[in-house]
Amino acid sequence: MGCGRNNHDNESANCVCQVVRAIKDIQDNAVEEECAECTSCFNEPLGTLVSPSRRDPVDTRVFVLSTADGSPFHAFFSNENNACVSIYFRVEDVFDNCCATLRVLVPGKRDGGNFCPVNLVSGGDKCCIDLTKVCQVERFRASNDCITVDLSCFCAIQCIADVNLGICN
Repeated sequence: MGCGRNNHDNESANCVCQVVRAIKDIQDNAVEEECAECTSCFNEPLGTLVSPSRRDPVDTRVFVLSTADGSPFHAFFSNENNACVSIYFRVEDVFDNCCATLRVLVPGKRDGGNFCPVNLVSGGDKCCIDLTKVCQVERFRASNDCITVDLSCFCAIQCIADVNLGICN
């Protein structure tokens, strides 16, 4: 039950579910088309979210989800010998009554030509996202970690970027 709703029967009442389904369709149908003028999660084709004139090949619409209290939803991903936290996701599948499999994306920044992961967790705090570190994120890499969620449990979704993670290769 997302955002105080008491009814799971009306799937169309959950806008987060509708947006994630739309993102999945856009990712699945990534083709060259005319660019859209405004930016939203519903922009088509894939690749027009951040820069409509950009025509780099992309396969992923990166997004974040917010919980009922407005905080970013997070999940863990494996990073060699330690576990890390991310708030960034790629939809892999949407099924049943608004459930989805999301791939956890590794947040990063540019370090010369290299990908440098950004640790989003507050210094000594093992549970809270440091929102100042979120602003450092410039790039994303696919992890091998996925999470299954009930989309009706979220109150907001924000699309961040269209990127090429090499998922379709």
